[in-house]
Amino acid sequence: MILLLGGHGYVGQAFANNLQSRGLVFAAPSHQDLDATSKDAVARMVGTLKPRYVINAIGYTGRPNIDSTEQEKSLTLTANTTVPCVLGEVLTAQKVPFGHVSSGCIYDGSRPDGTPFTENDAPNFAFSHPNASWYSRTKAMAETVLADSSTCTIWRLRIPFDQFDHERNYLTKLMRYERLLEVNNSISQLQEFAAACIESLERRIPPGIYNVTNPGAIRTSEVAKALRQHGLCDREFQFFPSEEDFLAVPGRVKRANCILSSDKLAATGITLREVHEALDWTLRRWKMLKS
Repeated sequence: MILLLGGHGYVGQAFANNLQSRGLVFAAPSHQDLDATSKDAVARMVGTLKPRYVINAIGYTGRPNIDSTEQEKSLTLTANTTVPCVLGEVLTAQKVPFGHVSSGCIYDGSRPDGTPFTENDAPNFAFSHPNASWYSRTKAMAETVLADSSTCTIWRLRIPFDQFDHERNYLTKLMRYERLLEVNNSISQLQEFAAACIESLERRIPPGIYNVTNPGAIRTSEVAKALRQHGLCDREFQFFPSEEDFLAVPGRVKRANCILSSDKLAATGITLREVHEALDWTLRRWKMLKS
């Protein structure tokens, strides 16, 4: 038995689909079935199910987007920091392996020498950055509280996309936004991400932090061009002249734009497609599903 928390959300559904495709038995309790902020409740469920491992996909990114987390600090903190803290205390004490979905949004840019951030680099888009979003801060806090856990594997997700139209899908967002910000980013093919995370627990790779992104980086304009080339969007994309113009929109907070190295995960034998290859693969399947 595997325990999947947050299994009804956007990221959680990708985990559920992959677990099903592997023929693995799992339980995915709803918020009504389990109060994940309660140590007693979590301990009771773990004691009853005795899961082989636990997957935590509970998180809050804001509605309709990350900007709203600035006005929903309590909700964001609870989902992104309190819940991982509770799970860390219970599961570490009971020696249950577990994986936690974190975020690459705790970084901005690249290392001073221009190379991608590795898991050894301290987050630079959290408390030390004056303009870091509350979302980024809560995800960084969760990594801090889980750092000492001997049974936790932290998976950093970065701008999820896949072949299914969804409001949380990066590709869906691009096709619906009027103007885009031209930046260079690491991104994660969501179905590959879920598969790699589950594989990491199945193989029992060493616990710790792993950047689970498709190798390489891609610019917003490259993604927009690919959408047009695959016939998924026929409009001419408009771009903000600069990040300052983007941030001038009322209520908008600075986004983390960064490049992460996935070499540590690849060294375990778990690999994802190169980012441009993954995007092409995804868009070809999106077009087939659409038709």
